[in-house]
Amino acid sequence: MEQRGVSAPRLNGSQSVDRALGLLSLVSYFGDEGGALAEIVAQSGLNKPTVRRLLLALIRSGLLEQDVASRRYFLGQQAYVLGTLATRRFGLLQIARDSLSLLSAKTQDTSFISIQRDYHAVCLHREEGTYPIRTHALQAGYRHPLGVGAGSLALLAALDDDEIDVALCANEPELLSEYPQLVPSQIRADIATTRERGFSLNPGRILPNSWGVGLAIRHPDGKPAGALSIAAIDSRMQPDRQLELAALMRREAWKIESRLAHLQPAYDGPRRPSTQRPSLRTKT
Repeated sequence: MEQRGVSAPRLNGSQSVDRALGLLSLVSYFGDEGGALAEIVAQSGLNKPTVRRLLLALIRSGLLEQDVASRRYFLGQQAYVLGTLATRRFGLLQIARDSLSLLSAKTQDTSFISIQRDYHAVCLHREEGTYPIRTHALQAGYRHPLGVGAGSLALLAALDDDEIDVALCANEPELLSEYPQLVPSQIRADIATTRERGFSLNPGRILPNSWGVGLAIRHPDGKPAGALSIAAIDSRMQPDRQLELAALMRREAWKIESRLAHLQPAYDGPRRPSTQRPSLRTKT
């Protein structure tokens, strides 16, 4: 399992809060499987007594639960309540579900929606297509460094160049160890191509026969809200079909962006178009 780690705490009065929230975030990555205490300790970088104490505090607040039989930790009912309350403002999955269903119905391939979390992309939902041969490279809850996979690359390419620099620098150790075929220099080249083309392409860089195309979804201020992507076996991703899939995603991205704008009526600033920008700082 990938290392997800809790950031090193700041040496001030908010240390316990920082650690507890870090553990809450860490447990969320385990999804429906839940996290065992030993796994949480190993990936948090904290000692066992501290982890146990903070987990108990989160359980008392209702943000976490512990299964009696398996002793594994899961997000709790209060986390669900808070998420529900935030849906009105941040409910990207809710307003994108119809678009995902339409994309998978029209293409017969699997579609996804992902969001940025720190310097990673997290898959929120996987909508199955009906084509009998499917790719299983990405599942709901999976987390990859920004730039790894079509949706993740679309998100990264939609960021400002300075933000891209920071993300690639933060992810470089993980990229070099886990994704040697996707070193920062390769991802930079992919970003430039994404911005020129108007959509991202993963030509089997994670799994050889699993290809994908992706497109960023933007908030009214132009910042990326998430990304749509479609994955299929390589024989279904010829250049003409890549353009066809990108056109379908672009129409659905526009619908989602319109709904997002409706959820943020107070915003009256300029809106950046839903296309990738052509420039990218050259790196040596």
